[in-house]
Amino acid sequence: MTGLLASVRNLEEAAMVLAAGVDIIDLKQPASGALGALPLDLVSQIVAMIDGKCPISATIGDLPMHPETVLNAAIALAATGVDYIKIGFFPGGDWPETIVKLSTLAQQNRALIAVLFADTPIDLAIVDSLKDAGFKGMMLDTMNKNNGAITQIMTQTDLAAFVRRAKSQQLLCGLAGSLRLKDIPALLIHQPDYLGFRGALCLQHKRTSALSQHALAEVKRAINAEQLLFAT
Repeated sequence: MTGLLASVRNLEEAAMVLAAGVDIIDLKQPASGALGALPLDLVSQIVAMIDGKCPISATIGDLPMHPETVLNAAIALAATGVDYIKIGFFPGGDWPETIVKLSTLAQQNRALIAVLFADTPIDLAIVDSLKDAGFKGMMLDTMNKNNGAITQIMTQTDLAAFVRRAKSQQLLCGLAGSLRLKDIPALLIHQPDYLGFRGALCLQHKRTSALSQHALAEVKRAINAEQLLFAT
């Protein structure tokens, strides 16, 4: 079954999605970039409020792929008690050494999630390196939110290959990136572990706006209804 990951930016939104019964509460600041980070003290407050009632993921922010910079940010985020630490693999920098550095954190049973971007070149050979380093999972997102949803950027064949490669290495797999309500049926066919939403859950579908209870309910209902169709 595919779960719903809902991205929130404050305590009020976290409480809203918890009450709605989402599967993962994802912490990020959409006004600060593709994977903008929330202040660590706010992350800690949200973790304390949720109190283990729902898994929490959070991003370290839009950081360059400098091994020490990324590792230090991941260590600081781990100290807040989040369940999953999301690390964006942005173009440039030293990907191999960054993965090696992060493996030390993975060895401490920290659940690391690599975020790759559909609107940049993706070499799926990285999946093997992530698995060897102890990463827990990988997610596909979009870096430039003006480029459209991942269904507009990648073919269904390529999306299927991404999910299949992640699952072949027994990694959690999520699909996100400006997803719309109408993208749900096509993406659920690939059976990712999670679909991640922000903009589609917001007022006027603007990712930097406040969450809408109505939009959240619509997305949750659509995911559940589509999966019931698959089961029949």
